Amino acid sequence: MALDLVDYEQKTREAVKAFWGNREAAKQKQIESGKADQGERAGVTAGKNMDGFLALVLDIIKANGLDHAEIHQNRAMLVLPGYFRPTKLWDILVIYKGELVAAIELKSQVGPSFGNNFNNRTEEAIGTAHDLWTAYREEAFGKQPRPFVGWLMMVEDASGSRSSVRDSSPHFPVFEEFKGASYLKRYDLLCQRLAQEQLYTTATVIAAERSAANTGDFTNLSDMTSLKAFITSLAGHVASTAARLG
Repeated sequence: MALDLVDYEQKTREAVKAFWGNREAAKQKQIESGKADQGERAGVTAGKNMDGFLALVLDIIKANGLDHAEIHQNRAMLVLPGYFRPTKLWDILVIYKGELVAAIELKSQVGPSFGNNFNNRTEEAIGTAHDLWTAYREEAFGKQPRPFVGWLMMVEDASGSRSSVRDSSPHFPVFEEFKGASYLKRYDLLCQRLAQEQLYTTATVIAAERSAANTGDFTNLSDMTSLKAFITSLAGHVASTAARLG
């Protein structure tokens, strides 16, 4: 049976529009209330920016055979046990017949500060995955096949994320591919390596300008880290799980 990709490109465009629209709405609401946060933080405190991507993931899960699965979105039900720490809060958890089918993180970053945020996101992504797979090895989720573990990132497409970045490493050289690489290129390399090292089943980064609030336009950075790679991998895992568990 063919996988159902639920017209993911159109739904992604709607998700991108919602991302920028929700950020602006959150910022405006804070200004009107007289409690505005500093800088770009005002656009993220509402917690709804990635809801369009959440809806896309839910559609993929339901369309490929697990419409009766437990798909958790509420904070209290998004916790998994860890190995290096007691628990970890995820963005989406899918459980079917007592089996952890999928755990997914949805992240975003906008300018003007890309440097510190890139490092924080990188350390968080690596640590989260290492913790989960060690807990899996120790049978924290019982004896079961490997779940789908996904990381999806949307980054503002701007001069700050596209410009060449210099690094200082006085003792040993950085890897050649990082030299002068923009933050978008670094996110692409990060996602490729997260998947190559099997820290995530699929890791994806897309870029969108603020003007995409009107158009929904977005850019993939490479085939390996494209949104289609994420969607098809998730759909395939869901379909095979549905067929296996019946």
